[in-house]
Amino acid sequence: MTKNFQILILFLALPLLGRSQENDKINWLDFEQLEGSLSVKPKKTFIYFYADWCVYCKKMDRNAFKNPEIITKLNSEFYAVKMNAESTDTITFEGQIFYNQQAETQRNGIHQIPLLLASREKSELSLPAILILDEKFRVLHREFNYLATEKMLELLSHN
Repeated sequence: MTKNFQILILFLALPLLGRSQENDKINWLDFEQLEGSLSVKPKKTFIYFYADWCVYCKKMDRNAFKNPEIITKLNSEFYAVKMNAESTDTITFEGQIFYNQQAETQRNGIHQIPLLLASREKSELSLPAILILDEKFRVLHREFNYLATEKMLELLSHN
């Protein structure tokens, strides 16, 4: 009887455990998923450009993007997009094709999308780069620094 009861409890708890783990992660989208989501339900967009070699990007992944409050805020109030700025993927967005043209001539070339959306003067890109866009995909805020958890919460709360 006790063993059957334990199995029943485990069987009932497994779906809850799975749901808990899903709520512990940001629902990152790619640009093609974003386009479909925006056409169904307009919502603010949070875009995070990173690179594998970026120490501050990795630090934000370990800290700010693991914070339950940030996860909840991003998942409920924004479409969250995470993109490796050095990606060599070809991406179709709003009828246009974007790719990493620089990869043809440079080892760590930057993809056209981060160059278009997150460049500073003279087409320079600093990482990490964070953009917040309104429901009509207009830029509300750009950030080119490491954001500790408190600063990330502040940014999300004011945009």
